[in-house]
Amino acid sequence: MDGLFCFRTDMNDLDQLVAAASADFAAAPTPAALENAKARFLGKAGRVTELLKGLGALSADQKKTRGAEINQTKQRIEAALAARRQALAEAELEVQLKAEALDVTLPGRARGLGGLHPVSRTMERIEAIFGSMGFEVADGPEIETDWMSFTALNNPENHPARSMQDTFYVDMKDEAGRWLNLRPHTSPMQVRHARAHAERHAAELARGGSMPEIRVIAPGRTYRVDSDATHSPMFHQCEGLWIGENVSFKDLKVVFTEFCRKFFESEDLQLRFRPSYFPFTEPSAEIDIAFASGPLKGQWLEVAGSGQVHPQVVRNFGLDPERHIGFAFGMGPDRLTMLRYGVNDLRLFFDGDLRFLQQFR
Repeated sequence: MDGLFCFRTDMNDLDQLVAAASADFAAAPTPAALENAKARFLGKAGRVTELLKGLGALSADQKKTRGAEINQTKQRIEAALAARRQALAEAELEVQLKAEALDVTLPGRARGLGGLHPVSRTMERIEAIFGSMGFEVADGPEIETDWMSFTALNNPENHPARSMQDTFYVDMKDEAGRWLNLRPHTSPMQVRHARAHAERHAAELARGGSMPEIRVIAPGRTYRVDSDATHSPMFHQCEGLWIGENVSFKDLKVVFTEFCRKFFESEDLQLRFRPSYFPFTEPSAEIDIAFASGPLKGQWLEVAGSGQVHPQVVRNFGLDPERHIGFAFGMGPDRLTMLRYGVNDLRLFFDGDLRFLQQFR
């Protein structure tokens, strides 16, 4: 069976050679084994090659006859080789198809419908309501300078009122060498907007003219170290600002009352302004609401802080507090969402549980 074996020169020997090659090819389990079998018959030292080398000892007529017989045998062996290659390729493809099979008898998987997060719905609702009252929407960075977050709001270093807000910082400093912080409220957006507004109208103000009123809300994410059923380290705020030459506390009451009644779709809603303290407003007030019906009927619930903008803050806006006056307020859209949808744990909004969120689609 090796390459040194000598065959007789009759056709039976050639038929046996074809049969031996076909058997070896059929027994090859892999393409690599098949190539090894091929070398034993068709390689440089293979059996067919040895037969062709033996033609040199024959006469011319014998060479012609015997050469034709060997070439026919070679073609039959090559055909058997090609057939085995095809069979191995088909078997490999079959294995791959079975491994990657798609059972088309399974029911289709419907793509679920998405929807806005309930807090996003609240933010859009807030923007729409205040937009109908002529308020712009301001946006700004979530990484802020110490001056924008605190000093500009009449809240200097070491002030006791900073203890609950001065909590998250990043490894970066501003031009004054102070660490940058994750904003604890969206009030810096009020400052940025008011200063840009004052700069746009600086020439008009210098001539003694009047500038358009500043009427803006600033919704966005904020950060403080706080976590319980009604607080989260990341939460949302919406600050509001109205500055002009004749804006009073009465305007604050009218605007916020109108907002609450539209937001909760209730004309029987009551508001209460309770005296409080904030460094950036004077006088200051907490805003409480009470529903006339429902599970919270008769309960006073705090929803916002507010007040007349402090003269020092007006100066930091780049305006004259003797001439420009107004009010500011800040509320938590997360808490408003809880009240609107009857959710009693703020953390549910940010746990990412689709079963909870799907009910707000």
